[in-house]
Amino acid sequence: MTASKTQGPLIVGIGGTLRPNSSTERALRYCLAAVERQGGRTKLYCGKDLDLPMYSPHELERTPKAAELVRALRDADAVVVASPGYHGSVSGLIKNALDYIEDLREDQRVYLDNTPWGCITCAYGWQASVGTLNHLRSIGHALRAWPTPLGVAINSADRIWDENGELTDMTIKSQLELLATQLVTFAPPARGTE
Repeated sequence: MTASKTQGPLIVGIGGTLRPNSSTERALRYCLAAVERQGGRTKLYCGKDLDLPMYSPHELERTPKAAELVRALRDADAVVVASPGYHGSVSGLIKNALDYIEDLREDQRVYLDNTPWGCITCAYGWQASVGTLNHLRSIGHALRAWPTPLGVAINSADRIWDENGELTDMTIKSQLELLATQLVTFAPPARGTE
């Protein structure tokens, strides 16, 4: 988990895979960097941060990593989720992390009620990427969040990263920057604490 020290709404990013620097993680990092350039604060949970025990609503004990994720989501002014498309849907790693939002069911703000919810997906082909994006948006609705008007679907079959892992596709860059703008703009005044 990494966090910025600037002021502004707190945008929590969840995503990637257990493979460090996956394309999904890179897209999420790019979006969160754009959030910071626009004055938002960020917390990022990816890779090993999300290697959590399977969520069990009847087991009240939480690992330190799971408890930290739940605290961050409780404080979030907006959330952005990035998932690879595995077999036409959200990866198990991401879905399990999102299941921990159930711990917010008795909060004053139930789940993520009225919270902006950004979605990014990466898959090898448009069908899986767009299908996964639709699943993420549905999950956001189920958690009482509202998906941002723009969701970013990335076809990993296209060459959008250079050999150093830098984003070179101008269309994807502009989409991730617009998603960041929507997250910062639609987030309520900062309510979370670092």
